[in-house]
Amino acid sequence: MSSSRLKVGLYAFLVTAVFVLASYRLFRRADSAVPSKDQVLIGLMMSGLTSQHYQPEKVDDAFSKRVFDLYLKRLDYRKQFLLATDVEDLRRYQSQIDDQVKRGSHEFLDLSTKLMAQRTKEMQGLYRELLAKPFDFTTDESFQSDFEKAAFPANKAAQRELWRKLLKYETLSRVSEMMEAQEKAKEAKPTGATAAPSAATPAAPTAAEPMRTPAQMEAEARKRVLKYYDEQFEELGETDANDRLSDYANAIANTYDPHTEYFAPKAKEDFDYEMTGRFEGIGASLREKDALIYVDEIIPGSPAARQGELKKGDALLRVAQGAAEPVSIEGWHTIKAIPLIKGKKGSEVRLTVKKPDGSTKIISIIRDVVVSEEKYAQSSVITDKGQKIGYLRLPSFYADFSDNGGRNSADDVRNELAKLNAEGVKGVILDLRFNGGGSLGDAVSMAGLFVDAGPIVQVRDGQAHAQVKVMNDNDPRVQYSGPLVVLVDKHSASASEILAAAMQDYHRGVIMGSTSTYGKGTVQRVFDLDEALPPELNSVKPIGSLKLTMQKFYRINGGSTQFKGVASDIVLPDLYSYLDDGEKESDYPLKWDEIQPARYKPWGDAPNIEKLRAASKARVANNASFRVMDEMAKSMRKRKDETTVSLKLSAYRAEQQQSKAISDRYEAAQKSTVALAFSPLAADLRALGGDTIRINRAARLTNGLKKDITIGEAVAVIQDEIQQK
Repeated sequence: MSSSRLKVGLYAFLVTAVFVLASYRLFRRADSAVPSKDQVLIGLMMSGLTSQHYQPEKVDDAFSKRVFDLYLKRLDYRKQFLLATDVEDLRRYQSQIDDQVKRGSHEFLDLSTKLMAQRTKEMQGLYRELLAKPFDFTTDESFQSDFEKAAFPANKAAQRELWRKLLKYETLSRVSEMMEAQEKAKEAKPTGATAAPSAATPAAPTAAEPMRTPAQMEAEARKRVLKYYDEQFEELGETDANDRLSDYANAIANTYDPHTEYFAPKAKEDFDYEMTGRFEGIGASLREKDALIYVDEIIPGSPAARQGELKKGDALLRVAQGAAEPVSIEGWHTIKAIPLIKGKKGSEVRLTVKKPDGSTKIISIIRDVVVSEEKYAQSSVITDKGQKIGYLRLPSFYADFSDNGGRNSADDVRNELAKLNAEGVKGVILDLRFNGGGSLGDAVSMAGLFVDAGPIVQVRDGQAHAQVKVMNDNDPRVQYSGPLVVLVDKHSASASEILAAAMQDYHRGVIMGSTSTYGKGTVQRVFDLDEALPPELNSVKPIGSLKLTMQKFYRINGGSTQFKGVASDIVLPDLYSYLDDGEKESDYPLKWDEIQPARYKPWGDAPNIEKLRAASKARVANNASFRVMDEMAKSMRKRKDETTVSLKLSAYRAEQQQSKAISDRYEAAQKSTVALAFSPLAADLRALGGDTIRINRAARLTNGLKKDITIGEAVAVIQDEIQQK
């Protein structure tokens, strides 16, 4: 075992020892009574948070208010169940949660559980009553679709009106989808009695199935909404005391920072399942937030990536198997939704998604085996104006932490750069878009491939210790010394930000893409709380795990990558550039700060950023695809800000058509873009021999990138830099 791993092991041991000692002090009773599981969990978790978190919070009234606000938000995110009077009853405990935590009681949790159970029972009868009658979509009224802007209903009458509008809105959206599907089917004019439904729309009527009237669609939509709520309330009925305790514990943990989390034993199993099984099916990993399931990552080369319409940040609303009726998964846990999304190779799944701007879209994906090689670093050559430009895609900073002979990203990137050098490339594009990070050690080693020996990143321990460690590249060799463009977006996070920041601080390359990266500059470790319990508390096991933020990243210039991220040298229009996204938009993020800079020597042949930026700005202004993309991004921002939705069918459909028109213009502009001339590396073709299946599989890397206007602009920037030298 290496000395660094010994240090990590010793550190983890010391942390566990602190937990054990804390638990002895906390739970030793004069009467030898064994404390309850909830007392043990909250007490043990608080011991870890207050002693080991990077920025331990004082457990006082301010702490109490943060927990109150976050738990209330998650308890009834849509404000469907609790009345304003219920919230006022709960508010009595707003400044008492800290005292309850200290004495091992949970009156706030008990009352919230009681109120939710009571209101849930009442609402079950209400939604069934409201869905028993048709809705009138000709009246001019609206619905607030942003639940954070809405208020808790003042009384039962206001609550009934909220539910009426909510159910009408959900019925309306389904009717609109059915109408769109029917219109497309009519335009297609199928000649056979078994014409297939469109791949991008819900199952549409065939020649053997008569067209449905608006009234028939409305009745069918209400049936679907009723089915959804019946399933939702059935799941709510299965929520037990352990589930509520877990939610409460996680709300406490999340008030320290968004990445500090509590995992109940079952939730930890689900988390592990997602991490090991996320490359199957369509090639997307998922996360839960505010009662919805969101796409967290699209695996390069996967069916979802090849199809191209599903994006990180999309919320999954409904799932359908081929032409079958969609199943609503709103409010579901991820582990329950995964079996619906996964399936056999060649089968179709249709996902109804909510885009960040609030619009909905139905996306058809043909399932396939997600080949593991597609998650690794891959490269290709782009030929432009007689010059060869290297393209290197890195989906994540992967590593074999168990030393079982697996691959690591730094070595793979080193090998890819060697192959690109052999091709005689005049520049390299390193694509870190949608790269959420991973191995810190690989990020440091990888940065060293582009610069001489020197510091890459600084890591600061928690404020109780405040020790700063400078992580260096100790290898003076430079694997690649030519022009470099690093592509980033708002989803480039953690290790991606470390690499981008190092290249920027050394003036080694051009950082290009979104205004800034995500802004996650913290390090977490997961601890098994069962290991911290003394033997006399074995009866309460299993108790779960705690993921703790324990360190923070800083650039070699002294600034943190936390909260602000890394600002691009050249900013390009981006579909999500006007949307609030990133660490700063999450609940209770750690703030930006700075420490003493490290000593380093910038790259001697730095690019002229000002000239490159000016030339790029002029090109982008004259590029039709970028202009339409900017228009589309502004439209998405406008739609997100205007959260009041019309419940008049004609107005609602007009808004949907307006968004679709902009989307169609963007797709048309993309189609007219001149395709980039990608070609595989000679070394890769030799390695693949005559295996056409593997050659075609390798070509997946570039199939969806040939008309990527961001890569096209990166090529142009490298050409500008070549001319400057």
